[in-house]
Amino acid sequence: MCARLRRSNIDGAEGAIDELTRIVGQIRQAWPEVKIIIRADSGFCRDDLMSWCEDEKNRIGYVLGLAKNERLKKEITDEMKQAEALFGQTQRPARVFRDFRYQTLKSWSRERRVIGKAEWMDKGANPRFVVTSLSPESMDARAIYEDFYCARGDMENRIKEQQLDMFADRTSAATMRANQLRLYCPRPLIS
Repeated sequence: MCARLRRSNIDGAEGAIDELTRIVGQIRQAWPEVKIIIRADSGFCRDDLMSWCEDEKNRIGYVLGLAKNERLKKEITDEMKQAEALFGQTQRPARVFRDFRYQTLKSWSRERRVIGKAEWMDKGANPRFVVTSLSPESMDARAIYEDFYCARGDMENRIKEQQLDMFADRTSAATMRANQLRLYCPRPLIS
């Protein structure tokens, strides 16, 4: 819906609300009551973006990666011990999920639903977190993480295909405008 070339010296989420406003507006013109849920990695986990989604006039759900920190890891200490024990019994990667309420010390304006994935694998602990506006009644923690959030990896593979197979990574022109055009119109596979 949007492929935007941007400078590398800005925040990863800069301009996201403007793009979402445009895209959601176009979708809602055609389907006013459609349920929209955005999914993105932790580079987009910003209070202004989540607050915009939560605003009643926008009605956008979200599932966003959340960068781990010591406070978050402490929240899933028991689940991590369970995952390690399961791994010890089976020698296969083990996951245990925890659904909890969380608020950052400074950057979030309010408390939000966070899902912690306590995973133990051959290489050891692999904790991960997402923040979501979806209610526990609409989708449980495991489904949000495994079925919904992790599916974004498949979407990222399509982006890689465009970059690698269609040469959309050829952004070596002197101006941003020319490079943006190259991103929109990659070189064909067959000439």
